[in-house]
Amino acid sequence: MERMALMNMKMNTTRTMSLKSWRGLVLLALAAAVLPSARAALPIAHWQQPSGAQVYFVQSPALPMVQVQIDFDAGNRRDPPALKGLADATAGMASKGVREEAGQPALDENQLGEAWADLGAGFGASATADRTSYELRTLTEPRLLDAAVALAARQLARPSFAPSVWQREREQWTSALREAETRPGTHASRAFRQAVYADHPYGQAETPETLQRIGTASMQAFHERYIVPCRAKVSVVGAVDRAQADAIVRRLLAGLDARREASCAGLPDIAPVAPLAQAVRRDIRFDSAQAQVLIGQPGIARSDPDYFALTAGNYVLGGGGFVSRLMQEVREKRGLTYGISSSFSPALQAGPFAVALQTRPDQAAQALDVATGVIRDFVAQGPTPEELQAAKDNLIGGFPLRLDSNAKLLANVANIAWNGLPLDYLETWTDQIARLTADDVRAAFQRHLQPDRMVTVTVGAQP
Repeated sequence: MERMALMNMKMNTTRTMSLKSWRGLVLLALAAAVLPSARAALPIAHWQQPSGAQVYFVQSPALPMVQVQIDFDAGNRRDPPALKGLADATAGMASKGVREEAGQPALDENQLGEAWADLGAGFGASATADRTSYELRTLTEPRLLDAAVALAARQLARPSFAPSVWQREREQWTSALREAETRPGTHASRAFRQAVYADHPYGQAETPETLQRIGTASMQAFHERYIVPCRAKVSVVGAVDRAQADAIVRRLLAGLDARREASCAGLPDIAPVAPLAQAVRRDIRFDSAQAQVLIGQPGIARSDPDYFALTAGNYVLGGGGFVSRLMQEVREKRGLTYGISSSFSPALQAGPFAVALQTRPDQAAQALDVATGVIRDFVAQGPTPEELQAAKDNLIGGFPLRLDSNAKLLANVANIAWNGLPLDYLETWTDQIARLTADDVRAAFQRHLQPDRMVTVTVGAQP
């Protein structure tokens, strides 16, 4: 679920590349037109290092680059309730400076940015509901690769967490949160999340009050507890061989090894997402030209075996743009909205299923009635064979676009690593979609969606 794209002030890491390096990479990309748009085979190598880190590797020699993503179970769901925003803050501060060590001088955020620009490389961190991710992107020319890995290892293990920098960032973030309160979408998203998840960590979000409680000592403690090699899942894609990939990962995690023995006990379990016991309605007054409407419930975990059936079925229901049932019934036939869509957002636990639309406040009740009717009918009857075939054709035909760059390939490999999916997942993806039947889709929707027990949020319409 969207965490209110709160601008760059939410401290997404700056990844700077020099103009000269960018020009070189553009030329390399043009020269790489020979890169096949669809990869016939994508063998993923997997091994465990002595530290406990799990490595997933795909060799991709078309460009002289390597990209690495390191994922830790350190997402927002691990935030203490009184310190919501801690995972985001800790990840964001990773780009704001590194401490002095072993004779190497400390670097502030400007010096760190300049160092990455000089290397024509980038390293950054971000947090989602489930994980904190660090990503390195660099050329494989030996001198540049060596320096980039060394700098990334310092940044990963020794962030400075400077109090003065955090005070500035917190003020900017707080201002962004308060500005977001002027938008109806903020109120709709928050009310929906809280109604769907109640006290579960997925239902909580940072506030100006929780940010004020977060200090740099809290970030340091969070970093030391969760950013440890034994829990790392590392995905590597690029023009290196297995031995080189293994060496890169070892060097990146080397600065964390001192924490290994004390920090690798099992983490506390997160309570499962509870299903909704009854329908929930939230009508929120807001002076806006458009009413925001959200309908939904807890959906599925990414590892759920019904993922493919729900993906194909959702294309028919509301994920297929103008050909979807929701768009046809709510927009095309009745003119009640410019756009409506449905989505599943699987996570480690049950991420949300949501239908979203905007409409005139005086039309909100009618649009809501039509949309809920479509959902109810689809769960009961499923897609027609013709609708499902069109969805399968689109999904299978678009599959190569999921793998047409190293960045996309890395994201897919990291998805496999994080969610414990089979190593041949990408090779069998189209087969999984192709074998679906309308009965499969209908049964999957009936297992997971309960139209009479959904959350409905309207913001802007008059209750």
